[in-house]
Amino acid sequence: PAPPVQDLVVRTGPQLRPDPGRVITKLFVPGDDVPEYGSRSAAVIDRVMAMDEAAVEAELAATLDRFAGRHHRLADTFTDHFTSVSHRVALAARPSAARCRLIGAYFTHEYAVEGAALFNPSIVPAPDQSGLGEDRLRFVMSVRAVGEGHLSSIGFRTGVIGPDDRLTVDEPGPHLFTGQHRRVLCDSAVFHGKLAEEGYDDELTAFLRRNLSARFTDKDLEQALSELHPQLHTRESAHRTMDRIHEIAANNYEVEFSGESDIGGRVLWPVGPSESHGMEDARFVLFTEEDGSQIYYATYTAYDGRRIAPQLLETADFLTFRASQLTGAAAVNKGMALFPRRIGGRYFALSRRDRESNSLTCSDNMHTWPEPQTLQTPHHPWELVQLGNCGSPIETEAGWLLLTHGVGPMRDYAISAVLLDLEDPYRILGALSEPLLTAQPGEREGYVPNVVYSCGALVHQGTLVLPYGTSDTGISFARIQLSALLDRLTTS
Repeated sequence: PAPPVQDLVVRTGPQLRPDPGRVITKLFVPGDDVPEYGSRSAAVIDRVMAMDEAAVEAELAATLDRFAGRHHRLADTFTDHFTSVSHRVALAARPSAARCRLIGAYFTHEYAVEGAALFNPSIVPAPDQSGLGEDRLRFVMSVRAVGEGHLSSIGFRTGVIGPDDRLTVDEPGPHLFTGQHRRVLCDSAVFHGKLAEEGYDDELTAFLRRNLSARFTDKDLEQALSELHPQLHTRESAHRTMDRIHEIAANNYEVEFSGESDIGGRVLWPVGPSESHGMEDARFVLFTEEDGSQIYYATYTAYDGRRIAPQLLETADFLTFRASQLTGAAAVNKGMALFPRRIGGRYFALSRRDRESNSLTCSDNMHTWPEPQTLQTPHHPWELVQLGNCGSPIETEAGWLLLTHGVGPMRDYAISAVLLDLEDPYRILGALSEPLLTAQPGEREGYVPNVVYSCGALVHQGTLVLPYGTSDTGISFARIQLSALLDRLTTS
């Protein structure tokens, strides 16, 4: 009999752990205002305004001395945060620049993006491969970082694979950056698709469908809403619909990072209403169009505290990212993953619409995904709770290599693999009858015990490089000889 398939797996490279010292600055408002007690924010400002100038300058200098080394241009952040609360300062007061910054400091706090956990990576070739021989590959790896309140963001690491089986991860820079955000054009088809999915299909949405162009701005939307019949404005249902309309439009935005930041220092922080409680499990893939051009896409799970939904990121350089919503029957729940190219002129994606099986959908539009077809249902003991993908399929000469995850008794996770036909990915050519990778001693303890999970692997010079999260706490790496794995899949 053939040896256990797990014998093909060689654990390698470094182990990454969350670093609570990686912090960002956020606006801090000290508690909600309570009318009978007055505004706490105003009280804080009044106390700083009452300090003499020498004390203000001394406290500002001491604060910058303690914290400036942890952040990029911290004094400018204090100025920005003062601007956010400056409406509470009397116009006649005219505080000095130092006093403004000190007020801003009292309305600033640090957030440790990795304070609780770091896990669920996906890995892709980096845009810049300059200076490397053919035996080496520079990579970008996305990570899910979790901090206070179980709030998830998307971070990055970079490193090099090779020569031979070596794998190194770069030490990230000392500062984290969350980038500059701006709203972008909204796609009318996706916008109205989201409204219809949520049951908002009435006179108001019909009016917008007639009066908004295929792509529209915030200004276009507000102009259209201003032209509504006055009678519609008096309806309570119309106000609820308008609130949701503004939320959906706000979920389309762009983030641009400064060239002063390194990729490992960039954090995609929740911005849109749909992701207010977290951005989870990004599955990055380098997508090649039919004309040979390439772009990075990633599906990720947006969570607003009540609803979860897959959304799309796209970037050419990991410097500017665009976030947008997805619609359609397949664009629900967690775990969507895109194929790295079109097949027969159409886009393909994996879905887990029913929350427990792998299914497949195809579309002429990257943002709209119709009803999926079931591809694989739970069958083996180690996957009877649920199945899902471990990132985008990888193209090989033998077929599409799809890494999967399964959940068994005691919520014990395992990673396995199936092989799909290159031209007809609805056709399964082979599937492992046993797990490829399960948690070993030392990998079982953590934030969520007994989990091994990946959001994407890659192949370099015949070796499958698989980064994976361990117990929702850290990240480890494994390598697998691709030809040996394909042999097992084609003979299973």
